[in-house]
Amino acid sequence: MKARSVVREAREIELAIELIELGARLQLLEAETKLSRERLLKLYKEVKGASPPKGMLPFSADWFLSWRPNIHASLFVDIHRYLVRHTDLRGIGALIKAYRLYLEHVGANGLEPVLSLTRAWTLLRFLGVFLETTACSDCGGHYLVHKLELNADYVCGLCQPPSRAGKGAGSHAPAAAG
Repeated sequence: MKARSVVREAREIELAIELIELGARLQLLEAETKLSRERLLKLYKEVKGASPPKGMLPFSADWFLSWRPNIHASLFVDIHRYLVRHTDLRGIGALIKAYRLYLEHVGANGLEPVLSLTRAWTLLRFLGVFLETTACSDCGGHYLVHKLELNADYVCGLCQPPSRAGKGAGSHAPAAAG
């Protein structure tokens, strides 16, 4: 029988609680912790006071390329890359810190977040596989694009917004990703 570390289990529970508080879906919790599904369900119910949402996780990379999600996702990717380059943060720790900084930046600018923690986690899994970043030929900021498309003269959605951009409530974009 393998001995279980109480400290290791406590750290896993602490991580799961932090992820739940940030809005993580059950699939993310299962992938990033070593806790059983039953344990995670109980923990989720205790923290949120309700059962976790059901259904599949988003899988389309295209969501990240529409106007507003692209700006928010690109901002998040830049924050995450900065943290990985300039700190010792990696993996789930880098994701959590980058997501908290994204929420802080969006909130400081009076905006509603577009990117959920689960979408941010999915985005990091898509980078290098389906998506990459490229520089805008006008402003020089880096934005998400399909990995296999030609993007030599790419112009971002802030420099050249689509005709219907900004027409809906709460559709303001955050400051340019850079």
